[in-house]
Amino acid sequence: MALFLIIIIPLIASVASFFVKKDMRVLSFIAVSASFLELTATLVTVASVMDSGLYRLNGYFFVDALGAVIIMLVAVVGAMASWYSTGYLKLEVAKRIIGFSRVRQYFILLHLFLLAMFFAVMSTSPILTWIAIEATTLSTAFLISFYNKPSAIEAAWKYLMINSVGLLLGFFGTFLFLYPSIHAGFPGLISWHDMLSHASALDPFIARMAFIFILIGYGTKVGLVPMHTWLPDAHSKAPAPISSLLSGVLLNVAFLALLRFKSVVDVAIGPYFSRELLVFFGVISISVAAFIIFSQKSYKRLLAYSSIEHMGIVALGFGFGGAGAFAALLHMIYHALTKSVLFLSAGNILVKYGSTKIRNVKGVLTVLPVTGILFFIGFLAITGVPPFGTFVTEFSILSAGIKTHPTTVIITLSVLALVFVGFLRHVVSITFGNSDIPMAKGESGLDTIVPIMLLAALLIIVSFFIPASMRSLLHSATINY
Repeated sequence: MALFLIIIIPLIASVASFFVKKDMRVLSFIAVSASFLELTATLVTVASVMDSGLYRLNGYFFVDALGAVIIMLVAVVGAMASWYSTGYLKLEVAKRIIGFSRVRQYFILLHLFLLAMFFAVMSTSPILTWIAIEATTLSTAFLISFYNKPSAIEAAWKYLMINSVGLLLGFFGTFLFLYPSIHAGFPGLISWHDMLSHASALDPFIARMAFIFILIGYGTKVGLVPMHTWLPDAHSKAPAPISSLLSGVLLNVAFLALLRFKSVVDVAIGPYFSRELLVFFGVISISVAAFIIFSQKSYKRLLAYSSIEHMGIVALGFGFGGAGAFAALLHMIYHALTKSVLFLSAGNILVKYGSTKIRNVKGVLTVLPVTGILFFIGFLAITGVPPFGTFVTEFSILSAGIKTHPTTVIITLSVLALVFVGFLRHVVSITFGNSDIPMAKGESGLDTIVPIMLLAALLIIVSFFIPASMRSLLHSATINY
């Protein structure tokens, strides 16, 4: 029942938003109510998975330990982003940046975006997972071009074209993986379990080629270098709540699909091949992002390149395997919460200052004291400063690879230091000092502050304390990686 609610609620909310006429309060009520109902149903599902290890609905939907972690991130960040959206869009309407029709379009697409991500995580079929992830591309393309500026429209087209081509390659890889099950005469949609049970029948050469296509295809959606070129433009041009979902959640959903295929190729030819590829793409992604972060001129693009860096760290963790995989999954959680805090804080900064250029933003701690503190907390967490959880996960990942990949670990440590220095110089410029332009001091409203505070509080709590049940869930999710 809970899985059914997770699917049906965002669909109903999207349809209901379509029929709302000239009343933003109704749209806001639908968005907040739906997102918190989804969160409640998700927590029920996750609790069931913790108890029984698997939650299934009608053979078409299931949630295992790995899916439970990702779906929980979708629900938590989705609820906070939806709540924040109500206050954020109200401010933009007040400034006459957008009108009611754009707000209604935003909420319709937001609900469809959340629906597609839930569907992708819970589907038992790799084909339906592919369709759902492609649906996230279609729904978010219009949200990226939301403001109808030439740069935003260009970013949306770039996002649409690169991701569609990438996912097309992933679709080809999917069919290569499905061949043994099709050859065995399985009727209907082949599930992840069916594909895994026939993995040993895969020809080793076909298995390698299939995983390369999968890694390129879904790696494009994850934002791994060199398939990353869409990500900085898309994440920086979208409205702040959408940026938080793109960076904090969608990348993890795509990585989930990649990991499910990794488990199949590992059975077919052993884990060495997939692990080495993940290590290679991981260290390249971290290195490229680090150098661009250091010289970045826009704080939203700065956060976007940080997402590439952290997906590289996650890839390294799963590439190293064992304790590294456990730390990588935990790092996904920390990154999702931290990046959501940063992008939502960046939304408040953009509304107040009217610019995403770092040189135009100074004295945020004075002008927006609460937002400034939250943004600075996000900076400390995203760069892996102790005592935040990202420090522990990055240390654990590098420790897992020091024996087998010492050169990779040394390179990663060097570029992570560069990331910290680059972030520090930008964040100090943004948060401290005095604004060059006189402006009213104070936050814009509780709806644009409380969701960020809740995310920051959750981040701090899980940095210090992870319940035993959650730790057990993480172990179960990564035991085969």
